[in-house]
Amino acid sequence: MGLATDVEAVVAAAVADGQVPGAAWRVDRGDEVAVGAAGTHTPGGDDAMRPDAVFRLSSTTKPVVAVAALALVDAGLLDLEGPVDAHLPELADPVVLADPADAAAGTVPARRPITVRDVLTFRLGLGMDFTAPWPTPTITALAATGLPAGPPQPQGAPPPDEWLRRLSTVPLAYQPGERWLYHLGASVLGVLVARAAGRPLPEVLAERVLAPLGLADTGFGVPASARNRLGPHWTPPDAEGRRECYDPPDGQWSRPPAFPDGGDGLVSTVDDLAAVAAMLRNGGRAPDGGTVLRETTVAEMLTEQVGPVDDEGGGWGLGLGVRRTDEPGGRSAGSYGWDGGLGSSWWSDPRTGVSAVLLTNQMWSSPTPPPVFDAFRAVAFGPR
Repeated sequence: MGLATDVEAVVAAAVADGQVPGAAWRVDRGDEVAVGAAGTHTPGGDDAMRPDAVFRLSSTTKPVVAVAALALVDAGLLDLEGPVDAHLPELADPVVLADPADAAAGTVPARRPITVRDVLTFRLGLGMDFTAPWPTPTITALAATGLPAGPPQPQGAPPPDEWLRRLSTVPLAYQPGERWLYHLGASVLGVLVARAAGRPLPEVLAERVLAPLGLADTGFGVPASARNRLGPHWTPPDAEGRRECYDPPDGQWSRPPAFPDGGDGLVSTVDDLAAVAAMLRNGGRAPDGGTVLRETTVAEMLTEQVGPVDDEGGGWGLGLGVRRTDEPGGRSAGSYGWDGGLGSSWWSDPRTGVSAVLLTNQMWSSPTPPPVFDAFRAVAFGPR
């Protein structure tokens, strides 16, 4: 069988098994391109999924916004090694918990400022610590400020200035540069990009990434041209197999949010994400030959920077995941991309040249995705 047949077989089987209501995919492997869709927008409905369907990305937003940030680095508007203080004075002179597990132990001054690199590598000192009991003291303190927690709520956060003001009242859990902590670095990055450019994040993203790559279906809120291709999004099935609607087509994700979150706010399609992957694979060049990022910037973005972030070979570059080890029968060390807890995944393997995107209309119930994601990656990245 060919690539297209193999990919369709594993995804369609997972949909038929009830793992997810619907999915769309694209795999680029040498001269072969497999694009398709399976299932429906509504469980048990007749609204068939299309390959050009629009999906909520959640954390797969992170690499796209990181490209915009690095474009500002190339333009001289941000300095990777410079403090964020000039653009984010709220984060100047931070204090750090003396004991990250005990807020009552008091605080100490930060040993140095938070840098732009710290934000991109998620080592600014705030975020989710997957190795500690949940919730950590800083997560509890963030919740006490009224900032949203749990599944993304695009309309639930305050505007960027107020969001950052509240964040700045929470002591860091670790010294800047000391420890990789998930997610909050991307949210801070979105505010940093907007302030450095002097324009709202959606405008910067459109100018620096979306327009050069021709990404008409990607944005904060659903572009007018794509509204008929956004279906509802679903929770995982309960013990009786019932799903709840997490977000309807005209829900929170359909319109621009007050806080465009650099960590989990975008909608997109498999073709648009494949275009981002192609730009990185081509050293930062757009389809028309223009430059989105310098080749040296792309190389640094895709270099693992922080050491292990999990027990499965994962690492982190500048705003996206970078594998530290070969995955048996799958992605090679140096593969880059990221997943999203609302059911999205994009990874590229520079050793084999394979790039694969899988988008589904169901959120994950845990950091471990439904088996369809492993099956998809095995057929996309595995030996043929």
